[in-house]
Amino acid sequence: MSADGPSAGSPNAAGDDGPLRGRTALVTGASRGIGAATAIALDAAGARVALSGRDAERLRAIAGRLSHDPVVLVADLSQADAPERLAAAARTGLGGGVDVLVNNAAYAQRLPITAHDAELIDRMHAVNVRAPLLLIAALVPAMIERGHGSIISVSSVSGVIGTPMRSGYGATKGALDAASRCLARELGEHGIRVNTVAPGVVDTDLWARNKRIPGVVEQINAQTPLGRWATPEDIAEVIVFLASDASRFVTGTTLRPDGGMSTTLDLYGGNV
Repeated sequence: MSADGPSAGSPNAAGDDGPLRGRTALVTGASRGIGAATAIALDAAGARVALSGRDAERLRAIAGRLSHDPVVLVADLSQADAPERLAAAARTGLGGGVDVLVNNAAYAQRLPITAHDAELIDRMHAVNVRAPLLLIAALVPAMIERGHGSIISVSSVSGVIGTPMRSGYGATKGALDAASRCLARELGEHGIRVNTVAPGVVDTDLWARNKRIPGVVEQINAQTPLGRWATPEDIAEVIVFLASDASRFVTGTTLRPDGGMSTTLDLYGGNV
């Protein structure tokens, strides 16, 4: 585990009066895609953010765009002891507890079931299920002591409905949704809300290769009632909502910012 201290940034007038002013947040997988957009959006809403990921250079680049003394924490969440160490580093770096936890880091593979082996399945579960649960376990005591907290885990449309070639990945996201519902029941009496966000197809680096396949963009657009792919910012704004008091009576819920994709009969046409 390694950490960088505060990063200088220009004042953010909007964030100074934002809905998360004075709160702290930890975002995993914050070096790119949804995680980076979420860190930026939380900062704009007034939160002080700790950004976690494996790529220190990318994390520092994102932190350089933030205004509220961000903290960079390098961690590999596939390691069993990494979540506890990350939680401790976040508490130290942010000067106390963490008000908002965003479990965004994930490991994904698109493969037929015959190509799954024990090592692949274990790695997906380690990053996508074990790490979020252990982070929650490490951060919840301080949330209970303060009497509030918002835990948001990034799930997937693959955890909500069947998607081809994603059985192993979908299994981890379904597990994350189920765990969050259980935790909402367990932690609600302490003022802690637990929710998941299940995006559809998001225009990130993870989809760059598929976008080059002829017809894929058009096919996914056709399978999405709103007619386009999501941007990372589309998802980040939903996460900010769940982090803020605007969602103060929302817990145990899986929100689906998927453009209506999960309502379609034949997701992706079975081809991508």
